[in-house]
Amino acid sequence: MLELQDVCFTIKKSGESINLVDHVSLDIPKGHFMAIVGPSGCGKTTLLKTIAGLNPESAGALLWEGRNLSQEGDFSPSEMGYVPQFSIAYDPLTVDESVEAATRLRVKYDSTEELDDRIDKVLEETGLAAISDRPVKVLSGGQKRRLGLAMELVSNPKILLCDEVTSGLDPRSEREIVHLLHDISRKEGRIVMSVTHSLAHLELYDSILVLHEGRVAYHGPPEKLTHYFSVKDSEEIYPRLANQAPERWQASWLKHKDSYYAMLVEERRSRIERGELSVKSYPAGTDVPDRATDLPGFFSQFATLLSRRWRIFFRDRGQVFLQLAILLCFPVLVTLFSDKASGNIRRYSDRMQDSVYEEIQEQQSVRADQAKVGSAISGIIMFQVVLLALMGSNNSAREIAGERPIYEKEKFAGLRPLAYLSSKVAFLACLVIAQSLWMALFVNFFGTFRGEFVEHASFLLLINASMTAICLAISSLMRTAEQASLLSIYLVGFQLPLSGAVLALPEHIEAFTRPFISAYWAWSGSVEALQSQVHGAVKSVIDTSLSAQESCLFTLYVHIVVALVLAWVGTSRPQWE
Repeated sequence: MLELQDVCFTIKKSGESINLVDHVSLDIPKGHFMAIVGPSGCGKTTLLKTIAGLNPESAGALLWEGRNLSQEGDFSPSEMGYVPQFSIAYDPLTVDESVEAATRLRVKYDSTEELDDRIDKVLEETGLAAISDRPVKVLSGGQKRRLGLAMELVSNPKILLCDEVTSGLDPRSEREIVHLLHDISRKEGRIVMSVTHSLAHLELYDSILVLHEGRVAYHGPPEKLTHYFSVKDSEEIYPRLANQAPERWQASWLKHKDSYYAMLVEERRSRIERGELSVKSYPAGTDVPDRATDLPGFFSQFATLLSRRWRIFFRDRGQVFLQLAILLCFPVLVTLFSDKASGNIRRYSDRMQDSVYEEIQEQQSVRADQAKVGSAISGIIMFQVVLLALMGSNNSAREIAGERPIYEKEKFAGLRPLAYLSSKVAFLACLVIAQSLWMALFVNFFGTFRGEFVEHASFLLLINASMTAICLAISSLMRTAEQASLLSIYLVGFQLPLSGAVLALPEHIEAFTRPFISAYWAWSGSVEALQSQVHGAVKSVIDTSLSAQESCLFTLYVHIVVALVLAWVGTSRPQWE
């Protein structure tokens, strides 16, 4: 049995404490199908999230099978199924692939046959077997609701919480979903609680909970609902609620609670006698078997996530085309300017000139050549660095923030944040390596890097990795993809002016900004890898001091490590809307 004892959820608003859930007390036995109804803003979803553990109760207690969830540990991921209002499946995947991924992430299985049997059973139970090969993006609203239920049922939860799963559906689809939830509640003594604004099909529920401004106004049999509120039709209940303060409705309910609960107990007894409800009981003194499903290990979750990410990537034609366009066009842009950096750098003649005038002319000519070639080489190196920084931003700015709702839901269901973050790092590492090495090889083949190629390629790889990691951290810390993208664009935009490669900054500004500018360290390290004569040409035209290669490497590695730590913080902390 699930028991709520004077449960409250309180928030602070303008310095005042407001109870969104106000002293709610309920008894919900196994095998029970309950609707939570009430006007908009009455606290239906808030109560559901409080039961789920997404909102920590401010007062009172929640008990499950006699266990105080606040003191003795919350529901295990397999005990609780939570179906939110939004879709929890990726559009490019099929129905079968979505359910399979959910099963692999939530259930530890011994064989492929066991996995397939579990998937087939859930698809059959939710009526999705006939469309299992259909992509999620073409499903109707009702089919997506069924898919959400299927992805929760894979772990065989003892409690299923559904938040507005009938919202926005046509009457037929709504009726089908309510019937499906009714059938699900009849299997294995499962509690099903459904938040709904609709007052249709109430006869299918075992009990109706009516909330008014966070307080219980009624909880009893559906057939007694209109009688209790003294109305002829259920549609008149919401206007009726507005006629009295929530405190009065709550006080009235407390007076009549025992009699209505007695009706629920009698109806439950009748259902058991008729064979409509089967709830196993165990003799006193015996241990109740723990049927909680074990979670798969870290590597199993990691492999599932990585495989799913690559599958989504290759099915998103727009993303694949964008990556290919960037991969091909950016190096071409660099090579268009490479001719300017390929000119010879004149040296001073060993022979003494005949006159001072000719000596001055030679010095001016040599310096002009050095300035021309040195400026071009410095600019091309920075061009590569900034383009790779832009690639890094494009790689990861939306990687986590863009799928935040699905990730938070999967984390609630038992997904390890470390497995999730590791799968993202592995996926992005492949992009970073391909982009950076292709840039270095392409430019070196069609142009010429006049220095140590391996060292230059290493710095290109590190600037891409650094910016990818930093933008991944931003993506993990921001709530929306738009926020993450905007901040990442600003970050890349400031790389060039704050690097000092084009125009030297004032010393007090440079000393403060330089440690944070990845582009400077990649550019400086690449310049230090140039041949001595070319290095001298570049030094002759820049005002910014260069750092040793060891310092550049160390700083870029620090950027990557710090960014990954921040990404870990962002993925670990709860950010459920």
